[in-house]
Amino acid sequence: QVQLVESGGGLVQAGGSLRLSCAASGRTFRTSAMGWFRQAPGIEREFVAAISWSGGITDYVNSVKGRFNVSRDNAKNTLYLQMNSLRPEDTAVYYCAAGGRIAQMTGGVVEYWGKGTLVTVSS
Repeated sequence: QVQLVESGGGLVQAGGSLRLSCAASGRTFRTSAMGWFRQAPGIEREFVAAISWSGGITDYVNSVKGRFNVSRDNAKNTLYLQMNSLRPEDTAVYYCAAGGRIAQMTGGVVEYWGKGTLVTVSS
């Protein structure tokens, strides 16, 4: 059974940082793209960041460029999202995603989803 388990969410003040992790189990994703999506209350789930299987290609939504960094450790089957200079508008449930290629993921095509971790940024 494939599982993606997110951790690292929480409450942080604006300007602060958080690091999200996503531990994958049940199969290896070392040949698949992985990424992060988020969903705020009343808003559709949106793409945040993705990384290719090798880590050589990354993509971000414009609103997080320069503030967030996505990385992965294939030996640990784990994905990370370093979030800096957080803003209240970053408040959302963050979901780990895996499967397919990075071009598919940025278009919202995802094979596997985690259950999400809540990030709350206070002003």
